[in-house]
Amino acid sequence: MPRLALAVLIVYFALAFGLRSLIHWRRTGTSGFKGISGAAGSAEWIGGVLFVMALVCTVAAPLGQLYGLLAPWPALGNSAVRAAGMALSAAGIASTLWAQLAMGESWRVGVDESERTALVANGPFGLVRNPIYTSMLLGMGGVALLTPNWMAAAAIATLIAALELQVRRVEEPYLLRVHAASYRAYAARTGRFLPGIGRIAA
Repeated sequence: MPRLALAVLIVYFALAFGLRSLIHWRRTGTSGFKGISGAAGSAEWIGGVLFVMALVCTVAAPLGQLYGLLAPWPALGNSAVRAAGMALSAAGIASTLWAQLAMGESWRVGVDESERTALVANGPFGLVRNPIYTSMLLGMGGVALLTPNWMAAAAIATLIAALELQVRRVEEPYLLRVHAASYRAYAARTGRFLPGIGRIAA
């Protein structure tokens, strides 16, 4: 299923990055992308590098399998796994777009210390603090099931490491500095990636 996985990735990237960036540009005059920032070796920089590596591995997994460079895992090469992969991919794409739209003009990729955006705590953000990241893991997990090989597994592991580092060491400290008590109260009642898990003590 590498061709299907690549098609899913094209749709995902076009909507989650291309379309969302275009909408943000029309609303604010900026793309919302901050790129890899922070000093080399800092948590912010490492998180950005890991995120890019995860995306590269996500694309390399189906490409490698398509051209015979990566062997799929036979135990996961059945129709039930493929159906689960498609379901997770579709859910990931839909929920990513929902969460991105819920952020409105506060949507960003990366952190700019000079900016002050509104704290979004409604819609999917009322369920978890990072629904875009949760949705991304759902979608990428689905793609991995469509092309189950070691590169796809490495992509998921790298993405988890990147998101954990970005959220815990960069975004949460930034939001606590900017929104102080408001964010702490929000984080005390809302899980980090899953409902009820990873709440911060008030």
